[in-house]
Amino acid sequence: MPKVTVGDKSFEVPENTRLVLALEDNGVDVLHRCGGKARCTTCRVRFEAGEPEQMTQAEYDRLTRDADDNLYGNVRLACQIPVTHDMVVEPLMRLSASEYDGPGARPKDDIEPGPVFIDKP
Repeated sequence: MPKVTVGDKSFEVPENTRLVLALEDNGVDVLHRCGGKARCTTCRVRFEAGEPEQMTQAEYDRLTRDADDNLYGNVRLACQIPVTHDMVVEPLMRLSASEYDGPGARPKDDIEPGPVFIDKP
């Protein structure tokens, strides 16, 4: 099983688990205000290692929609990433540092919208 590491915490997750769910289900403080549909950027993570070579079209579209949101590099949407290999990430927006009373609606097990994978530009 692939291993996800956040800070000094590592955990194994079943292959193809959505990264946002792997984080939340293992006690990592992460937001997902749109419910994991690539409509916001609150589930952003910075990859320190293991960034996937592909991304969904929805992730690409959201990350490049606004000039201020051009988040190329190692910043990605955790809701759009299936865990297929070991990853080291750091959530960029945390519930504990927000004004929200909860992380957002729990994302479904499958990536939404239906994923169309593209090579990361």
